[in-house]
Amino acid sequence: MIRIENVSKRFGPLEVLKGVDLELKRGRVTAIVGPNGSGKTTLIKMLLGLVQPDAGRISLDDCVLNGDWRYRERIGYMPQNVRFPENLSGRELIAMITDLRAGTGHGRDFDTELVNGFAMSKDLDKPFRVLSGGTRQKVNAILAFRFRPDLLILDEPTGGLDPVAARALKDKIRRERERGCTVLLTSHNTADLESLADDVAFLLDGSVRYRGTLDGLKQRTAEPDLEGAIARLMMGVAA
Repeated sequence: MIRIENVSKRFGPLEVLKGVDLELKRGRVTAIVGPNGSGKTTLIKMLLGLVQPDAGRISLDDCVLNGDWRYRERIGYMPQNVRFPENLSGRELIAMITDLRAGTGHGRDFDTELVNGFAMSKDLDKPFRVLSGGTRQKVNAILAFRFRPDLLILDEPTGGLDPVAARALKDKIRRERERGCTVLLTSHNTADLESLADDVAFLLDGSVRYRGTLDGLKQRTAEPDLEGAIARLMMGVAA
């Protein structure tokens, strides 16, 4: 579904991405992993249309990402750190975003499953200024999934969530995969990644050092879990 072909990006003297080639397949969860500064955030910003590559091409199905904003209607994005207007309640924010999306002709088939899964009916009427970080993260997730996107980009999605809410969210991600949604997932919680990911792309210094299945990565590094496999790649073993 997503093809990233020979993509490079430089910010001044700093070369952030160096000829990146990746494919994110429909109906699969791809974990993008790597240390801080490896290029993960820049790659996500390119998929969102916030940063343009200096070279190479990114396409979503047959749509080349060349500045046209309309493809974003097909994306659900859950950022790691989100800023909401402190005076609005969750319900007011959801209504506002829903009205904006409906005005484009999209977003009429709303997904309300996470509202029930998170038991959010009372908290949605409270202003954001009184909500805990975990409750804000739940609203963040509700908005990402609400419009039944073709592509989900989830950055540290379980951060701040209690175990019950984290389990509800991970179950929802699995159901979206079964629906045929393409999921890009980043997290420093390797247990979460291991429980969800089908495929792994490992970035180091702006280059892809591994692309393939999670099981293939474990076999290549002779490690029983993802944490150990990533550590070996970072140390240059089996790279």
